[in-house]
Amino acid sequence: MSTTHTSVQERPTPTPPESKTTLRSRSLPRWAPLGFAAVSIALGVGIGTAAGWESRIQWGLISALLFVVISYIATTAVENQRQAKDRLATSLVWVCFLLAIVPLASLIWTTVSRGMKVLDGYFLTHSMAGVLGTEPGGGVYHALIGTLEQVGIATVISAPLGLLTAVYLVEYGKGALAKAVTFFVDVMTGIPSIVAGLFILSIMLMAGLQPSGLMGSLALTILMIPVVVRSTEEMLKLVPNELREASLALGIPKWRTILKVVIPTALGGITTGVMLAIARIAGETAPIMLLVFGAQLINPNPFEGAQSSLPFYIWEQYKIGSEASYDRAWAAALVLIVFVMLLNLVARGIARWKAPKTGR
Repeated sequence: MSTTHTSVQERPTPTPPESKTTLRSRSLPRWAPLGFAAVSIALGVGIGTAAGWESRIQWGLISALLFVVISYIATTAVENQRQAKDRLATSLVWVCFLLAIVPLASLIWTTVSRGMKVLDGYFLTHSMAGVLGTEPGGGVYHALIGTLEQVGIATVISAPLGLLTAVYLVEYGKGALAKAVTFFVDVMTGIPSIVAGLFILSIMLMAGLQPSGLMGSLALTILMIPVVVRSTEEMLKLVPNELREASLALGIPKWRTILKVVIPTALGGITTGVMLAIARIAGETAPIMLLVFGAQLINPNPFEGAQSSLPFYIWEQYKIGSEASYDRAWAAALVLIVFVMLLNLVARGIARWKAPKTGR
């Protein structure tokens, strides 16, 4: 019996027809948003000039509106409706960002340009002793000393109290007492500064105390404590429970776990919160007006006699109304802004330094 081998002729596989549809579609170039912005600004300036509007704010608002409209229409025509909606959302985000930045940049530019007129070494190292408010000269040294002492005393009182209160609320707080503490902290967070000043003023009148930097520091303490408590509480909540459980599993007491594990882990965020609280109270004027009274001379003793501060000095000089006093007010405002900025930079540096290290 023989086996017959048949050979099958191989046929070439037919090539499928090329698809007319591809994944690639038209898209705008990367520089398109810059082009839209340039066209929008040109049109906004042209419309504002033609309409006789002298305010640059109106020109900016028209340009922002045109930027959003032009971006949406061009993207719809070139790409598709889905990309146009995405471009619309992106344009709105940029416009809102610029609307928030422009007032801040304008404020900083005005303060720097006007404050640099008299800001020098003499201004930082002399007080207003023997200088009339309407005359040029004088300095901010006495107000700077008062601000540093008053804010320093408030920080020394507020930071430990706020930290301990936050530890209680996060680690131990249960029941009616914890709810009451949380409620009062929330209420104190929104308390006006003038109310805190009036509260300390009533205590001064009942006890027969005299105005001093300490009285102002006590009012600032009332304003600072809830900020420290809230920020510290949130930082402690971010510490993983696994760290607490691992420490407790080794037989370490809870108080030692909090002291050696929880607080060091959250120390960077806690420090940042304290620095932000300091920046919040550094610009308060109302409690200082009620409790410190202001002074033209240098008073390094915060426990006796009237003192000044940077916010009070700014208000005092602006109230005089002369050209020289305006220059001193702007210079003191610039010093205050630099002071707050330095505090924020220090807070960021400490937060990065104390942040938990990740990786190997």
